[in-house]
Amino acid sequence: MATLTYVYAESTAVLGPLATYAEPHSYDLCAQHAESLTVPRGWEVMRLAMPSSPPEPGPDDLLALANAVREAASAPAPAAPEQRTVRAPFDGPAPVEGTRRHLRILRDPS
Repeated sequence: MATLTYVYAESTAVLGPLATYAEPHSYDLCAQHAESLTVPRGWEVMRLAMPSSPPEPGPDDLLALANAVREAASAPAPAAPEQRTVRAPFDGPAPVEGTRRHLRILRDPS
């Protein structure tokens, strides 16, 4: 994982370690897309040193995970879908004499 940050004023793209907070013009990329990154012609790419292994989860990560689980468990159950009545199949429009129609309904031969 890496974070891509564009600096439009300097025509530069910076690819570095995963950011800990969001910034304008920043995007998180998976490893495959970080490796195959290309930029517009005339732009410079700065590739910062990437850690060789992902960081270990810290207390903030575990707290965020616990809060997410707690929130999901306390959420109300989704309401059951409302029941609908089934109508009889459409037999086509009532015939109108003296008019030519643009569309016709073709019946299934079976």
